Amino acid sequence: MAMSSDDIFSPNRARSRRPFRGAQPRGPVIDQEGREIPEPTLHAQFQSFRLDFRTSSANPFASLTREQRLARLEALAKLLDVAFILPGTNIRYGIDGLIGLIPVVGDLITTAISLWLVREARALGAPWHVTARMLANVALDGAVGMVPLAGDAFDVMFRANVRNVRLLKRWMDKEPR
Repeated sequence: MAMSSDDIFSPNRARSRRPFRGAQPRGPVIDQEGREIPEPTLHAQFQSFRLDFRTSSANPFASLTREQRLARLEALAKLLDVAFILPGTNIRYGIDGLIGLIPVVGDLITTAISLWLVREARALGAPWHVTARMLANVALDGAVGMVPLAGDAFDVMFRANVRNVRLLKRWMDKEPR
């Protein structure tokens, strides 16, 4: 099948003369099996198509209780900070210490995950003074973590995520439910 000269893009021809808005398709709409889709049914299929992640089952975190969210944050903090034990010693480290070994990018990734923990704490209703302390812990961990070897040792010993979850738990224990 040969293409007409109208179908070929040529840089010399100004394409802005033909308006893009309101352009109609040149041929029929065909589904995957090769059948033509009639025009009236084409638009009717998508009239009720909506994505609402707040109530949909597509969002795995939509209907979690406060306790379940806190348990998820605790599990993530433990994975980041104290998931493993250094063989032959009693020193605990986590994925934060391992990813932090990658210069600059690793520390940026772990700081972003730590900031997500702070965001979740704010979503749970933590007041500004709790989130400010959590942000200070993340900032200190991120800034000192950028130093090549000493920063990695500091990441393993400081455990900012476990500290932040502990701060959040203390605040939640004081709050009436």
